[in-house]
Amino acid sequence: MSFAQNFMPRPVVSFSHVSKDYTLYSSFSDKLKGLFLNNSKIKTYRAVDNVNFILRQGEVVGLIGLNGSGKSTIASMITGITQPTEGRIRVKGEVNMLAASSGMRPALTGIDNIRFKCLLMGLSNSEIDEIEKEIIDFADIGIYINQPVKTYSSGMVSRLGFAISVHMDPDILIIDEALSVGDNSFSDKCLDKINEFKNKGKTIVFVSHATNQMETFCDRVIWINRGRVIGDGEPKSIIVPYCGFAREYAGMTNEERAYAQPELEFYQNKYLR
Repeated sequence: MSFAQNFMPRPVVSFSHVSKDYTLYSSFSDKLKGLFLNNSKIKTYRAVDNVNFILRQGEVVGLIGLNGSGKSTIASMITGITQPTEGRIRVKGEVNMLAASSGMRPALTGIDNIRFKCLLMGLSNSEIDEIEKEIIDFADIGIYINQPVKTYSSGMVSRLGFAISVHMDPDILIIDEALSVGDNSFSDKCLDKINEFKNKGKTIVFVSHATNQMETFCDRVIWINRGRVIGDGEPKSIIVPYCGFAREYAGMTNEERAYAQPELEFYQNKYLR
């Protein structure tokens, strides 16, 4: 074993032959039947198909893919919100997932949501008191912090959600499209915080369509298409081919899209200069 291998960061997330199926119901009555009856005619949809990867301590890894590709399902399985149908997932450390409105209660004020989410994460009232002002200052939404979240814009919800999540100090932070709704100044502040997390040895999973942000701060990017891993590597080597495929996909007919199966090497040869 080489010197470099001896000091390779430890794995904190591993997916081994992981698949996830969802049951498709045509009506609410069919769903009720499915709960109580063994109906072999019920259709299922495979959202994630035989996925394998390892995330290491301190990595910032982007998950990229078209809408419906399985990115958010993978993120949910890392958090434990969703369980795999097949395969094995290992996670070492505390995980916090930031989506634009993840865990928010619309009827509660911003202050109440801070306490509510922190209590859900296992913090005591005294621990919440210590970080509450830092969260409020980071979110920077002014007087709206005392207003019900249902009155917030999507950007304000994102700001508050991000501020709460990053002050939980998790070992693994999953960001699911949450930065795409903020303004540029807030996005820059978030990216600074992400880099701070990285320097502390935290692992960050960034689920997004924001390829410019991914290329700026991700160590690796994983391209997911129809639940399968198409490529996993250095950001530019994955992002450029993906963007080329995405442009082509946008111009396809529905019939062409049904048969579209991208291959990494083909799109790398076509779009990487």
